[in-house]
Amino acid sequence: MGLTYYRRFRMEFDFGRSSLPEPLLPAGYDWTPWRNASIERHAFVKYDSFRDEVDAVVFRCLGNYDGCQRLMSEISEQNSFLPSSTWLVTRRGHEGTEPVDCGTIQGLKQRRRVGSVQNVGVVPTHRGLGLGRALVVKSLHGFREAGLRQVYLEVTAENEPAIELYKSIGFRLTRTMYKAVDAQPAACY
Repeated sequence: MGLTYYRRFRMEFDFGRSSLPEPLLPAGYDWTPWRNASIERHAFVKYDSFRDEVDAVVFRCLGNYDGCQRLMSEISEQNSFLPSSTWLVTRRGHEGTEPVDCGTIQGLKQRRRVGSVQNVGVVPTHRGLGLGRALVVKSLHGFREAGLRQVYLEVTAENEPAIELYKSIGFRLTRTMYKAVDAQPAACY
């Protein structure tokens, strides 16, 4: 069993340095705020968003539904959980079709004035429409309303589209880290 090291970036958004646009969704999509009963919905979107991505290798729980459900339960049970920064994006149903959840984001208050974005995920068939940008901006509004001054997130360096998205919103790269991954299943953190 060998280890593989994945490069990860910590990126930070400072409300004092960056302006915050309004979170805009394309026509036909709606915001669904956090509810305790929506853990399974968030878990499914998280699984559908990450299961075929490098993050499911780096964090194995993202590669299976049970792991995503466990992760969502753990996030939402933390004292630092911030419902105002936790959202689903839902595609409206039309002509006899059911609405479909297609984007998720969660937020935590890490320290007195600092928050962290957790697991920005958009289902592949809904990518390229601006949903990721809208989710991050919507979550940032929730952090700001909670009185936080700074927000950070971590992203795998191979995920160049996400890095470019975060930079375009106003996040700055502040640290490079390496995560060791072995062949054995590992905890998701």
